[in-house]
Amino acid sequence: MQADAAKNIKFISHSDQGGHADGVQVMVHRGYAYIGNSFSMGVTVIDVRDPKQPKVVNFLPCPPNTRPIHLQTHDDLLLVTNLPSIWTMQALSEKEYFGGSPADKLKEAGIEFTAGIRIYDISKPEQPREISFMPIDGIGPHRIWYVGGRYAYISAHFWDYTDHIFASVDVSDPARPFIAGKWWIPGMWRGGGETPSWPKGRRFAMHHALVAGNTAYAAWRDGGLVVLDVSDPTQPKLLAHRNCDPPFGGGTHSPLPLPDRNLLVLADEANAANCAAGLRHIWMFDIREPRNPVSFATFPVPSEADYCAKGGVFGCHNLHENRPGSFQSSRIVFATYYNAGVRVFDIEDPFRPREIGYFVPPKPERMMDKRPNRPQVIQSADCFVDRNGVMYLTDTNAGLYILQYEG
Repeated sequence: MQADAAKNIKFISHSDQGGHADGVQVMVHRGYAYIGNSFSMGVTVIDVRDPKQPKVVNFLPCPPNTRPIHLQTHDDLLLVTNLPSIWTMQALSEKEYFGGSPADKLKEAGIEFTAGIRIYDISKPEQPREISFMPIDGIGPHRIWYVGGRYAYISAHFWDYTDHIFASVDVSDPARPFIAGKWWIPGMWRGGGETPSWPKGRRFAMHHALVAGNTAYAAWRDGGLVVLDVSDPTQPKLLAHRNCDPPFGGGTHSPLPLPDRNLLVLADEANAANCAAGLRHIWMFDIREPRNPVSFATFPVPSEADYCAKGGVFGCHNLHENRPGSFQSSRIVFATYYNAGVRVFDIEDPFRPREIGYFVPPKPERMMDKRPNRPQVIQSADCFVDRNGVMYLTDTNAGLYILQYEG
């Protein structure tokens, strides 16, 4: 396989995911990759114990009009989101989805879907067995953070809120999970009489949070960064709220706390084709004082090609999360960059992040995204890196790339 561009990363293998070549979040656990699909509306399970020969071993379908794009694994549990399959229903344009809450528009459309958290037993990794489903009213969950213990942390929409908020879920009995605590930006609880203070055309909605110790670092799309004290997960408390939109473009998407260095990497998502909304950035924050996070640097923008002119979206999407059992580093940061593939950065000097590797796959052989006028270009979505530097890179049209980081 010939990459469009590569540095310090080599190709190992590729999988079309058994025909479901539309991956978003990927978890690799005990030699198996679990991939949430966007258009196929199911979870693909791939045996990657031999990375050179990945083998699809299972597919877990969702109910109609429901997609499971985000998931988490830990020990014998797989937690999967069920949320409306926005793009296959074609009920909303991208401008409507990213420019405001989609909840009311979906309700008006009257389309049936399933919303909630589905939990599987994966003690037999190739044969996930569903053990519970926690329904959520509204359009439900978007993403989860779970690395063991009593609580998982999710972004979820409930009908009495304008959009996704922060929620803790008690999973001490995985057969009976329940919502244990909530937090939201003031103005979101319309059921309590609150009204938004932000302008129309901005989407204040939690994308997801990562938790380090008793502190949650949460990305709120156009609402920026929120830092919460979750020492009591049933009663989250605000420590800080920072937003650089305006003047920068919003879309805050992916947090990566590095607590041993008192640093936070925070990525804003690009969500408009051909850089039409301007460039989005990956930011470096000093979090020595959680009540006063300070941004002091940005990451370099890929420049070996004219990615704004390539077609599709150019900019950051997800960051490798330093999960337990995976590649963990407070110096090396992995980021997917849509049409610029996956990028690797060195933050030894946090004031001067530098790019040290990249891999840009070729264009997809076929399109899983059936929306009209979609460009046939790579749109790298998520990257999981194992302890040996083996990288699992998903794409919403091009399946799973397995790569070796050699930096």
